[in-house]
Amino acid sequence: QVQLVESGGGLVQPGGSLRLSCAASGSIFSINAMGWYRQASGKQRELVAGIGSGEIPNYADSVKGRFTISRDNAKNTVSLQMNSLKPEDTAVYYCNAIGVAGGGRLSTFDAWGQGTLVTVSS
Repeated sequence: QVQLVESGGGLVQPGGSLRLSCAASGSIFSINAMGWYRQASGKQRELVAGIGSGEIPNYADSVKGRFTISRDNAKNTVSLQMNSLKPEDTAVYYCNAIGVAGGGRLSTFDAWGQGTLVTVSS
């Protein structure tokens, strides 16, 4: 079983910065892709940024130029540096990882973190 633990959310003023981190643990054979999603109150969950094993990132148009996703394959971690934050970035942010789990018999996994709240407000 694969677990994801997020950290780094909180309250920040508009224009400020936050860094989210996510660590994957468990019987991991390989991780194909990691990403960050967010869900604002009353809205559907949306992809914010993703990064594959080749470390080529992709971003939602709304965060391009402000957010940067990075990944450490050796540590099974992914981070999201968020700059120039806006009130509309307020949401619960979720880490996601897709890969192959080990432990004797290989199987695919699609794991989610518990979510971390980011609030952008003055």
